[in-house]
Amino acid sequence: MRYFLELSYNGTRFCGYQEQPNQTTIQSEIERGLSTLLRVPTKIVGCGRTDSGVHALQYVAHFDATEELTKDFVYHLNSLLSKDIVCYKLTEVAEDAHARYDATSRSYQYVIDLVQNPFRQETAYYCRYGNQLDIDKMQAAAKLLLNYTDFTTFCKSRTDSKTNLCDLRQSEWVFNEKEQQLVYHVTSNRFLRGMIRLIVGMCINVGKGNIPLELVESAMEAQKTLKSALSAPAEGLFLMDIKYDYIDS
Repeated sequence: MRYFLELSYNGTRFCGYQEQPNQTTIQSEIERGLSTLLRVPTKIVGCGRTDSGVHALQYVAHFDATEELTKDFVYHLNSLLSKDIVCYKLTEVAEDAHARYDATSRSYQYVIDLVQNPFRQETAYYCRYGNQLDIDKMQAAAKLLLNYTDFTTFCKSRTDSKTNLCDLRQSEWVFNEKEQQLVYHVTSNRFLRGMIRLIVGMCINVGKGNIPLELVESAMEAQKTLKSALSAPAEGLFLMDIKYDYIDS
């Protein structure tokens, strides 16, 4: 029997999602808990890979079990996991359902604090020069990306991706005046390795006046990386939502 497991995590104290030798990762922690609870070595397949320090409000992974799981399975699983990971929903799916390949869209947010907040040091990027950012220019840079499907400009060089094509459906900045935060919202069918943090870094450079928007447009047209590329810090990035055609949101 195959199950989809939905969870959230604070990625600060993990070396990313994917299992790595001698490192604590989201995948290794969940597999340890599942293997203990099911009393058999159990592997999971996640909806994607998040880097070290990146968080998830909704993450989906699938695993197989030989018997039907009870309603209190998630409760018992959480008791075995780090407090930085919380599982909250278990759904039985078809035997061929796939957490990664069946996802039709992924939504992320990147949070920038414009004022320093000691309670958000792990979950937002404090921009010391936030008062220098031109939000209108950042918005124009974000909207520009909706005109393109090839995102070679925002792809790290070392990647196993077979294509750099992405169907970007949302790309916009929202200013939260009460919290004094800038939040980047982006949705696509898929993302390239390091893509969102490079996009945020580009928007910051445009907003600060370090690079003109025309330079970004030229790079996108030529499918070349920006010479002044900036990758925004990991702590501000959240995976927010994963959608599947056969599962209600």
